[in-house]
Amino acid sequence: MSDRAMYWYDANDVRQQAGRRVLDALRTYRASEMAMRRRTQESMGMGENDLLVLQYLMRAAQRGGEVSPVDIGRYLGVSTPSVTGILDRLERSGHLKRKPHPQDRRRLLVETTDLAHVEVRRTLDGMHTRMMAAVRSLGPGDADAIVSFLDAMTEAVDAVDSPVGAEASTA
Repeated sequence: MSDRAMYWYDANDVRQQAGRRVLDALRTYRASEMAMRRRTQESMGMGENDLLVLQYLMRAAQRGGEVSPVDIGRYLGVSTPSVTGILDRLERSGHLKRKPHPQDRRRLLVETTDLAHVEVRRTLDGMHTRMMAAVRSLGPGDADAIVSFLDAMTEAVDAVDSPVGAEASTA
């Protein structure tokens, strides 16, 4: 292999080669997941943020949590007008409803509708069944190792490096 093909890897280091195979598999999985998200968005007639909001609301409901429009804005990292536009679209399509907060009538809460659950389940059920079949073969120790690895990878990609050429700020 040329030096260019081994850009970040030492061709003579067995551990780096193993790591490279893992990272290549992770990249392949990520590309497949992104393609699945595009297909899901097309199937449900939604944009990426619309689908992210539904998933966020469903996870919060599973935990027994309440979600406000402000929470959604923080989660997506978008402005209040953008959140309003997303919520308006999802409410018009019958996927969510807004309701007054039970203790503070000035605040709103947002939740998914039965229609949203039916459509998400119809769209993603087969994929989730295949994914669970893939992980059922894992023993508890394997699962723990994979979760630890993915947590470490999440930390690695969440750490934002300064752009090349940028000077460190000294505040």
